[in-house]
Formats: sequence, C-alpha cells, structure tokens
Amino acid sequence: MPELPEVETVRRGLAPVMEGAVIARAEVRRPDLRWPFPERMAERLAGRRVLRLGRRSKYLLADLDSGETLLVHLGMSGRMTISQPEGAALVPGVFHHGHPAQAAHDHVAFHMAGGARVTFNDARRFGAMDLFPSDRAADHWLLAKLGPEPLGNAFHEGHLVAVFRGKATPVKAALLDQRVVAGLGNIYVCEALHRAGISPRRKAGRIGAGRVAALVPVIRQVLEEAIAAGGSSLRDHRQAGGEMGYFQHTFRVYDREGAPCVTPGCGGTVRRIVQSGRSTFYCAACQR
Repeated sequence: MPELPEVETVRRGLAPVMEGAVIARAEVRRPDLRWPFPERMAERLAGRRVLRLGRRSKYLLADLDSGETLLVHLGMSGRMTISQPEGAALVPGVFHHGHPAQAAHDHVAFHMAGGARVTFNDARRFGAMDLFPSDRAADHWLLAKLGPEPLGNAFHEGHLVAVFRGKATPVKAALLDQRVVAGLGNIYVCEALHRAGISPRRKAGRIGAGRVAALVPVIRQVLEEAIAAGGSSLRDHRQAGGEMGYFQHTFRVYDREGAPCVTPGCGGTVRRIVQSGRSTFYCAACQR
C-alpha cells in the first residue's frame, strides 16, 4: 500500500495541473470502490475550482471553492495519472501523455478546464473517495485520530519520547500506529529503524529517551530521500506522469532477506521475521 512518500509524490505531480484549475467535468464510471462514492459526486465536482491540493497522512485532499473537500485514498493499487490532448501546450515541469483510450480499471476521470485529464485507475478497488465540508476535515472519521505529520513541526523529539513512554508494544508496531505518527508504513519504518540501529523487536517503552529522540531526524531523512526519489515502486506505484519511483534501489533492509548488511563494519545478514502479520526486515547484528 502506498505510504507517505508515494502519496506526496503523486500530490506534487498533480498540483501543477489541479491547483487553481477548474474541474470542467467529472466522470464516475462505477458506483463504488472500497465503499460507495459520495452521492452525486460527479455533479458536485463539476465546475468547481481546486483551491489547494494537500495531503494528510496517506490521503490526498483537494479543497474546492464549493466549501467541500475531496478526499482520495489510493488503496493498494490506485494510480492518478495526467494526460493531455495531443498537441496541447504543456504545463512547465510536468510530463504529459496524450489522452489514452479508457482502460478497464479507469474508474474516475477529472476533465480539467485547461484540457488536462486526471484519471484514477485502481485494479484491486481498495481505493476510496469522499466529499465532505472543508471546515469539518478535522472531524472526518478517516482523519480525526491521526497523529502528527512526520515532516511537520508537531512531530518532534518530545512527542515521540512521550508517546513511547510505558509502551509494551514492539517499536515497529508503535511507529506503524497512525495515532502516534501519520503516514508511516512498513517500508519506511524498517528502513528508519535500521539507520537508527534499533531492533524492531524491542519494546518501545524500553528504549532510552535519547535513542527515541534520535529517531525523529532519521525518520524525516528517510522520508525526504524517498520523496526525492519519487517513492518506491514495488508493484503498482506510479508517479502522476506515469513514471516509476526509484527509492527501492537504495533499500538497506526492506525486501533484502539473506543479503549482507550495508552498515560499514557490521558483517551481519538481513533477516525477515513476521510481526502482526507483516514482514519485518532488519539486521540482528547492528540493530539492538
């Protein structure tokens, strides 16, 4: 499932053609994805200007001039890609494809007034969309209990030390808890814990405050590097222009079971274990 860097990469790719632009027409080609689409969604989107395209955790948020916000969740296989009529003037800095024929899993299409088309494709249909009043975003059931953004000012050393205090759950599970920090998933937690030298098995409440505090800049560094690389493309992720992400080529532990640890002087081997039904990759020699 796309994590924060993949969703942020998509947001940045879509912003030049959506922010400030009008949705001339919206096509909703099926009644639902993970759950039913909002009532009269196509009608409510038509003619609306996108004031701001933001992100909260793993959700895209398009604030509209109608006073509503469109929430988009990519799910496991969702993609949002940009196309442009052949011969049309391109938006600087944005890579466009000519409008392709409708594909089997193109479920929603946003026809922008400038001619661009943004298509939501989701083969597995675990994605979702919702429309709700913008001034009630903080109360939305998907957003209300989220923790701070890991790249924002509210995620700091004091916060992580406080929420870890007394926690008996493994540190990996604690970091995957979206109430602790929003947007982190399996890949980037594995990578951050390896860089920090912390075992994913260690109980969060048994890690010293200094080591917990040191995790904050490490998490930010991993996320920033992943965003700069366009995210990680393991199976389905594509950027808004259709390109793959490249961060998977620099993984230190994730999906590297049996490979030598890349930590200088370590000499250990990457292991895979299962925690809460999910694969965890780490080096037992240098992560304690």
